[in-house]
Amino acid sequence: MVAARVESVGLDPWRLGGELWGVGSRLGGLCFSGVNLIPLRGGRAASRAFAERALSQPRHCSSLVGPADQVLEMWQQLEPGWGPARDVRPNQPLLAMSAPPSVAPDPLVRQVRLDDLERYLPAAVAMFTEEVGIDPQGEDGGASYRARVAELIVNGRAFARFEGGEVVFKAEVGALSARVGQIQGVWVHPEHRNRGLAAAGTAAVVDRLSGWMGRIASLYVNDYNLPARAVYRKVGFSEVGRFATVLL
Repeated sequence: MVAARVESVGLDPWRLGGELWGVGSRLGGLCFSGVNLIPLRGGRAASRAFAERALSQPRHCSSLVGPADQVLEMWQQLEPGWGPARDVRPNQPLLAMSAPPSVAPDPLVRQVRLDDLERYLPAAVAMFTEEVGIDPQGEDGGASYRARVAELIVNGRAFARFEGGEVVFKAEVGALSARVGQIQGVWVHPEHRNRGLAAAGTAAVVDRLSGWMGRIASLYVNDYNLPARAVYRKVGFSEVGRFATVLL
């Protein structure tokens, strides 16, 4: 996530949308501070230093996300000042794959076009509400969220299968670095679940990433979401790490 931003705009905080914090003469600890607070590397001492820095200024982030050990160590330090959290998800398997998918990609999954926005947006809102527990349109009538979704579409990073003018499967590539594409927002319409759409649709996005773009496909998933984890295993993902998320 952070690599994609740095590769795109450099290190200027205004363009980056946040700051990169470092500790140690060789930057043994590194953390991104923006809309999300994302520890990137470092041990316990680095995590505590980043937490102290965060507590020394007004809170700007809406979540902590990243490697589980670092996130949870930071949250232990931050919770007295920032808590309570809206939700803590301590175990989110980080998955990746670079080989072709193990199931046939859905040929009806395609890139979403800007003229699809009105049909695609309700599915994006439904996914976000189901996953995060809040309506993303709440603060400004949905203008900011609509703009973010439109940006994903314009950049060719939103994928969907439409049936009868309605989205039945959707997923997005939320971040795209030189090496990795992060899949997010995988969702199947409730009335169309248990049809195999999730596996075939995800395979289509993986095929686009690994086959067409030459990137490693990656995502992270809540440990308790057993149906999703089964889908990703079927597609061919392997666990390569563990993330955690603290929603504020």
